This record gives sequence, structure tokens and C-alpha cells, in this order.
Amino acid sequence: MKRRILLVDDEVAVLLTLKAVLEISGFDVDTATSAREGKARIRHREYEMVITDMRMEDERAGEDVIAEARKATYKPAVALLTAFPVDDISWQDMGADQMLVKPMHTRVLLEQLEDLFVARESEMSGVAVKKAAPGKTTGKSAAKRSATVKKSTKTVAKKAVAKKAVAKKAVAKKTAAKKAVVAKKAKPPAKKVVAKKAVKKAAKKR
Repeated sequence: MKRRILLVDDEVAVLLTLKAVLEISGFDVDTATSAREGKARIRHREYEMVITDMRMEDERAGEDVIAEARKATYKPAVALLTAFPVDDISWQDMGADQMLVKPMHTRVLLEQLEDLFVARESEMSGVAVKKAAPGKTTGKSAAKRSATVKKSTKTVAKKAVAKKAVAKKAVAKKTAAKKAVVAKKAKPPAKKVVAKKAVKKAAKKR
């Protein structure tokens, strides 16, 4: 089933171009050229996403569309489309999930829309989506990571000690073997010693 999107923009050229891009990408797209028309569509049909321009009948027309979308029981994802970017706090306070700045590269637009769909689907299924700031972890995550590092360090240390013991044992065994060989060479066989003593004894008798 195709995802349904509502586009609201009073610039017909922009509206039709964006509609064509999204339909080629597999979306079902409805359009509205005013906030009033957009709000009526939101009330009479369900959408997975509403994308609205900011300035139409007046400078705050986009906010009215966003407010209407937020009241919808089917909870669509909402994006603010504008050629006049505002700061993050402003568009978030309006109730938008994302700000899209026009003109926009098609690939970037589709990537941002996909992120919004994923976030909406997660929210609808009751899964809370949280984006951690880069380089930061929660207390539990940090503690867990620290415990893992400690455990890993202990394991490495144990392996090192065991390896050292094996090496030491091997050296000791090798040393003992060498000593045995040396001792064997240094000490003449018992039979030879007895023979030598017999020869000496016989010589004395003569």
C-alpha cells in the first residue's frame, strides 16, 4: 500500500513539481493550494504525512495547517516546507517534526521523508524514538560500558598470567633437560669406572 502525503503550497509550480517527484518515488499525493483547503483535506482523509508551506494566505497560514494535522486522530508526520528557514525552536514550537528548505535536492528530500516515516511508524507502534547526542551516553549505558571494559581487562590479564605460567614451565622443563644431558656427559658410565679401577688394581699387584 502506498504511503499517502498531503502537499499544501500556494505556489502551483512548486506544488506540481514536488507532487511529480513524490509520485515517481511511489507515494500517493494529494495537493492543496491554501491553508483552508489543506485543513479541509486533513479532516476528510487520512495521511501518513502532511507537508505544508509556511507563507500562503498570510505569514502564519502554515501554522494553521500544522495545528490541524496535530489534532488529527491518525497522527500524521508533519513537515514545514519553506524558502525562508527559521531556527529549530521556532518550527518545533509550531508542532512540525521537520523543516524542509526549498529548493531541495531530490535525494536529500526523500531521505528526510523516509526518516520521518520511520519515526512516525515507531511512535504509532508505541516505540519511543530517542536520538542521543553524538559522543554522549546515558548513566546506565556508561556504567554498562565501564563494566564491560573492566571485565574485558580482567580476562586479558588472566590470559596473560596463564600464558606466562605455561612459558615459564616450558623454560624450566627445557633447562632441566639440558642439565640432565650435561650431567650425563660429565659423569662416566658406571661400567667404565669399575673397569678402570680393576686395571689400576691389577697394575699394583704386578
